Amino acid sequence: MAQWRKKEKDETYSDDEIKARLEEELPDWYYEGGWIRRKYKTSGWKATLMVVNTVGHLAEAAWHHPDLTVSYAFVIVKLVNHAAKGVTDKDFELAKKIEEVIQWQPGVDDESALEGTPDDPRFKYLKYD
Repeated sequence: MAQWRKKEKDETYSDDEIKARLEEELPDWYYEGGWIRRKYKTSGWKATLMVVNTVGHLAEAAWHHPDLTVSYAFVIVKLVNHAAKGVTDKDFELAKKIEEVIQWQPGVDDESALEGTPDDPRFKYLKYD
């Protein structure tokens, strides 16, 4: 695992650096059109809104504002640092936090007393990777 040097505030990554860092740290994210992106598949509108609200909360807390494409059964998150006009550490750090929270499955990923959603189609939420 490569150690990525901390860049200066608003210092952007090259296309090759972005692709390499995504491959290493965020394999479900991809680089396209100057943005790092991730598509989250959901079980329907209720789950889609929950993903949107989660991303919105994390982004607002980080004072970073992604673009979202929202449909019935998916959400696409797009990150770029608008002020820097490119992808920066800010984008990677927010992507990691979004990934950590959205993909969290209590009772599956940890020894939590929280059991997570039942394995029942009536309660499906996110289509986990």
